Amino acid sequence: MHDRTFIARAARFCAAAGLCIAALAAPAQTTPAAPQDPQPHGRVLFSRTTDENGQTTTSAPAASDAAGQSVAEPTATDAERQALLFTAFDLDVHLRLAEQAIAVRAQITVRNGGKAPLTRIPLQISSSLRWERILTAGRSLPFTVATLNSDIDHTGQLHEAAIALDQPLAPGQSLNLDLNYSGTIAPSAQRLVAIGTPADAALHSDWDAIGLDFTGLRGFGNVLWYPAASVPVILGDGARVFDEMGEHKLLIAGARFRLRLTAEFPRGHAPTVAFINGHAASLAVTEPSSADGDLPGIATAALENSILGFDAPSLFLASRESKEATNATLYALPDDDINLQGWIAATATVTPFLQSWLGQQPRSHLAVLDLPDPLDAAYETGSLLVTALRQAPSDQLEGILAHALTHAWMASPRAWLSEGVAHFMGTLWIERQSGRQKALELLESGRTPLALIEPSSPGESSGQPLAQATAPIYYRNKATYVFWMLRDLVGDPALSAALRAYDPAEDARRGLGPTAGSAYFEKLVEQSGLRRDLSWFFSDWVDNDKGLPDLSIDKVFISLAESPADRAQTATPGISSSKNLPTAIQADNASVAHSEFRGWLVSVDLSNSGYAAAEFPVIARNADTSVTRHIVVPARGKATLRLLIEGKPVEIQANDGGVPETQASVHLHKFVEPASSAAPVQ
Repeated sequence: MHDRTFIARAARFCAAAGLCIAALAAPAQTTPAAPQDPQPHGRVLFSRTTDENGQTTTSAPAASDAAGQSVAEPTATDAERQALLFTAFDLDVHLRLAEQAIAVRAQITVRNGGKAPLTRIPLQISSSLRWERILTAGRSLPFTVATLNSDIDHTGQLHEAAIALDQPLAPGQSLNLDLNYSGTIAPSAQRLVAIGTPADAALHSDWDAIGLDFTGLRGFGNVLWYPAASVPVILGDGARVFDEMGEHKLLIAGARFRLRLTAEFPRGHAPTVAFINGHAASLAVTEPSSADGDLPGIATAALENSILGFDAPSLFLASRESKEATNATLYALPDDDINLQGWIAATATVTPFLQSWLGQQPRSHLAVLDLPDPLDAAYETGSLLVTALRQAPSDQLEGILAHALTHAWMASPRAWLSEGVAHFMGTLWIERQSGRQKALELLESGRTPLALIEPSSPGESSGQPLAQATAPIYYRNKATYVFWMLRDLVGDPALSAALRAYDPAEDARRGLGPTAGSAYFEKLVEQSGLRRDLSWFFSDWVDNDKGLPDLSIDKVFISLAESPADRAQTATPGISSSKNLPTAIQADNASVAHSEFRGWLVSVDLSNSGYAAAEFPVIARNADTSVTRHIVVPARGKATLRLLIEGKPVEIQANDGGVPETQASVHLHKFVEPASSAAPVQ
């Protein structure tokens, strides 16, 4: 039963990761299925060196710089893999599209993030690529190459170079490495086929490849085309593949990144668009000479001096026709031209809604890149959506674009803000189109897997603080709930003002990666209008993982409100500080005490057995109307709410599904006995 739970959870994650999980697989192995072929396939096309005057020289490596020694058993340990932190990438990437070939010179900076010195450095690439040479300060370093079984790559295996160091790399110390590797990247669904996925379906999920008219390399978790270090993980072993993907993205967040791309293409196959890490890169294209059909054309592009957010480095190169839409550009195949009108109309439909929440202009421009096959799984990174531009109902396209365009508006480098706000806006769009109950039903569909993975108490496990979350169940599902709760805490105008004021560059300057916090966005919300102290909320829900609350209705008292003094007892909670959460109720509407209205006083005793405080809505209903008030119920604490309703109440509800709980997110108390004055109703 435990395994089935994890498989179901992993399946929910697979759509965004581009994976399909069909069955359990064998545990991850750190031993190879077979020794690496000692003869490298492919060749190094170039190497680049820069002298003290800044002059760059490109040349082929000498024969003595050939690949390291192949070994049957890996020598690196998981502790060494986990200690390695990547702080800078400087990549020269050369593609030969007709041959599906890639050659890379990678100059990287790594740091020992562990507590013990490192005597060797483990570096991994896809098993379809071969290590050529590894240098530091111009000196070749000896290394061995082992094959690891790991589903971080679509082939199901990695080639790991274990680099021997002359001197141990001390904790906190950095090292610059100069790497060459090459090979081919063709479609492969080996990891999915190995667990029983039909080959055709597997290839629609694992579509990464270099090709004439479309090259898509999604990076860590799909195809490892750049150097990385990770613990070997296998699909079917719970959600470990997806957790490792998130851990990788968190650890490289904040790293400096630079890439120069050169692509060779035959006549008639010139690429027209390139994206590097989700950013559009300007292409310079030189067509092949008509005098010599054997010479290829050359396309070049670059991404200079960028900083990685919570994204795996990715590379896309394609031949597509561009069509402009509202705040978006669609890059389509000619055959899909008839489908574009629906997509163009959808961007125009959802834009005013997003403007009302996020501001008049997005911070970036959404790009939608057409996949080669209509059945290929969609993928997104930043403000790039890679998907099949097929026909679909307008409400479906509007939902897709409400989410995707939000990424263009926010452009946040933090997962919980980027994905959380995008999913939040998606649910708000559903609320706008189909009502609040439909939006809450969508939230509820993500609550059960969240409740399963959350710690039952902070002492049981650390969970994943949202600001450093690596699992999609946290930075998508839980983050969406957080924004729904913030909406109830401060109101739509204040939350909208905070989202409009958010500056991704300023946020990034405050630090990314495993030590990230939420102080910047917290201040934006607190200062957006109500000037309310929300430190208790961000502490329990964002900066720490205290699990989920668990609310219950303990007692309900009802009585006739026959005097102004009775009516003055109705209240909504105030909150003075995070250290003194309210348990008593203060009147929120003085006019109640002076009206001639004759109604019913309802007193509701609530308790929260969870370790996270939350503000809950409490709703009193009668046959004709309802009254809603909000109250903060502290962690492991109690609170009482009094409210006034016209007409005899028939039902009390605590929480409406907007606050996720461990057991259930809606609590109902129905009055089955005739109401009696000042009597508790059990």
